[in-house]
Amino acid sequence: MGIYLNPGNTQFQETRNGQIYVDKSLLIEYTNKVIRTPSKNLCVSRPRRFGKSTDANMLVAYYSRECDSSSLFDDLKIAQSDSYKKHLNKHNVIHIDMQKCLSSTGGVCDLIDYLSKRIIKDLKIIYGDYCDEPLLTDVLNEIYAYTKETFIFVIDEWDCIFREYKYDKEAQKKYLDFLRLLLKEQPYISLVYMTGILPIKKYGTHSDLNMFDEISMISPKRLSAFMGFTEKEVEELCEHSEMDFNEMKEWYDGYHLRDTSIYSPRSVVASLNNGELENYWNDTETYEALKVYVDMNFDGLKDDIIKLLNNEKITVDTGSFQNDMTTFQSKDDVLTLLVHLGYLGYDNINKEVYIPNREVTDSFIQSIKNSSWNETTKALLNSKELLEATWKMEEEKVAKYIEEAHLHTSIIQYNDENALSYTLSLAYYTARDYYTIIREMPSGKGYADIIFIPKKDKPAMIIELKWNRDANCAINQIKDKKYMYGLEHYVDNLLLVGISYDKQRKKHECVIEKYQK
Repeated sequence: MGIYLNPGNTQFQETRNGQIYVDKSLLIEYTNKVIRTPSKNLCVSRPRRFGKSTDANMLVAYYSRECDSSSLFDDLKIAQSDSYKKHLNKHNVIHIDMQKCLSSTGGVCDLIDYLSKRIIKDLKIIYGDYCDEPLLTDVLNEIYAYTKETFIFVIDEWDCIFREYKYDKEAQKKYLDFLRLLLKEQPYISLVYMTGILPIKKYGTHSDLNMFDEISMISPKRLSAFMGFTEKEVEELCEHSEMDFNEMKEWYDGYHLRDTSIYSPRSVVASLNNGELENYWNDTETYEALKVYVDMNFDGLKDDIIKLLNNEKITVDTGSFQNDMTTFQSKDDVLTLLVHLGYLGYDNINKEVYIPNREVTDSFIQSIKNSSWNETTKALLNSKELLEATWKMEEEKVAKYIEEAHLHTSIIQYNDENALSYTLSLAYYTARDYYTIIREMPSGKGYADIIFIPKKDKPAMIIELKWNRDANCAINQIKDKKYMYGLEHYVDNLLLVGISYDKQRKKHECVIEKYQK
């Protein structure tokens, strides 16, 4: 076994040794089908924490010669496939972790030189008679010409160049030229499986690596179930660990790929291991990275972020995205990048983006808190105090906090009850720790503006909004239209909250009553 050529199964063995393992081995059934076919080149892009390296290590362990991986796979789903034995440890595998290699070199030219020399060194051990050429492609072609031996390439973090050298177009072009020469239309290739965060970089309307079948969060094709943990898999993990599946769903679900609902594997495993449901993104991502893209504010991007935080969806055109971290022509490009980074989900049918779950919402909120979004930032910082003032029925204080949360027209047009509801939703952000919040809930003889259903020992709340009318009108509407119907379980601890905005005086008013049967 070598460092790059047939490196064995140690990394996948460690994964199998872990306390939590989800069987994704049927991915191998798919890759077996495309070996030595026109579909043999796969580029699978998905966010960090979504199991890219785990899948790459699995493929290396399964295909690599010079090791016996039967004990790792015999009890997995792939063992029932007709192609299982045919390919198990029967191939030459060249495994490259581009991120590690880049960290060991001084740039793209050094990376290319380093990889070529190290892989040739491994090849010489087995194919010494055919390794006199200085170029890696020439060596591989000679090996194939004289032995008919072919190779499977598993390349992890293929796009690290576009993240580390995001502004160096020349370096990016050299790197793509290297990959094109190494992988495109070469007879020694049996299969290429590349992973990354970004799809393949486009120059204009073309790509130097146009032979790849691209699998992504935008277009998962037939591999939706392998892009993360499925709902059924998470439900089984929760049952085994005696954790609340519905809470797990609220925190980590929401990536709807075709007909499959996907969870972030890293977050699910961390929550199961720690016994805590919380935001685990800060272990691998910085809030600053998200803040940079949001603060670009292309075409009023901030307005859309506020709508997204209010559980709305935004139509997006993903076609113009150039698959890098710097070429942005519109907010559509930024929103598309946020899909690939995992900060947004994508509805492939309606071509819309949305914030998928509570963990990602928390990441947006933390980024905004550390930014200069003026009233929005202030609303979030005051959120806890606003909630406590509401519980205490401190009407003037509630009105004051909402006044401070008032979003100026530079953020979103503040001219109707819908805009007022955006303000309220952000201002009451802390309430998500204690409540399930439902907007426009059908109840009684109409639709209540906002309903707060408690998860913990807190009062249920009905909030009705009024624009240019008295707050008492809101309270009367709650009673007249009997919005408390459907909340009978909470009538002994139920607050009726009326909030209004007077456009002429530019003042908010609040009235709070404890419901009396």
